[in-house]
Amino acid sequence: MKKFFGFRTAKVQSSSTFDIELMNDLRASVHKEEVTETQPRYNIRVKELKKIHKVAVMDNIVKMQRLLLRGQDLNKRDKRKRTPLHLACTIGHADMVDFLVGRKCKLDLYDGDCRTPLMKAVQYQEEACVTTLLEHGANPHLTDKFGNTALHYAVAGESMSIVEKLILYHANIEARNKFEFTPFLLAVNENNHEMVELLIRKKADVHVVDKFKRTALMLAAPSKSPDIVRLLLQQGVNTSSRDERGWTAGDYALFSGFDG
Repeated sequence: MKKFFGFRTAKVQSSSTFDIELMNDLRASVHKEEVTETQPRYNIRVKELKKIHKVAVMDNIVKMQRLLLRGQDLNKRDKRKRTPLHLACTIGHADMVDFLVGRKCKLDLYDGDCRTPLMKAVQYQEEACVTTLLEHGANPHLTDKFGNTALHYAVAGESMSIVEKLILYHANIEARNKFEFTPFLLAVNENNHEMVELLIRKKADVHVVDKFKRTALMLAAPSKSPDIVRLLLQQGVNTSSRDERGWTAGDYALFSGFDG
């Protein structure tokens, strides 16, 4: 896993453990205990699910219709505060998602991990579900506990098409999470040249700095990515800017030579 935000030298560690926590959260790592034979994406325990959630997981629209006719709450929560829409989006049941939003379910409820259905669909790159949610008015500006938007998740997941779709639906390209990373800074930090190019074409601010006053060039220098460094220089970024410790991008490049 890539180091997030900073780099290490024999003498200096530039970031703290919350950097790693944030990146782990964005990347949606799947732990063994969260994997079942039938659904590898959510920790699905049948005993925790209400009947309506089970039907959403099974992708059985006929049974869902029957439950709604009997007065079942379309937005019912399970023990983890997941709605049927959360489950359908995470698993990728596009037809069920289409059915639920067509019945006017609430689109922007948070689950127990402070994520919306849109965030879950983006996190697992279920583009058909993402499209349906956006077309029906899901809010791309909402944030998780770290301040990440759906666009942050799309950049972290390296999904170019979903990034473009979110921007098309007016996602804030300059949204900052709690550590003041914009999607652009995240793409630079992740050493994703194509994503950086895309966000520049979409008019992302290349001069933005993070919580520690680090520029995109500072983040790019330790990654030894000449293509990204060259691209940033072409955009006229300031090579003499200093972070909160007084370091320049040149200092970052120098210290990265001692990366352990």
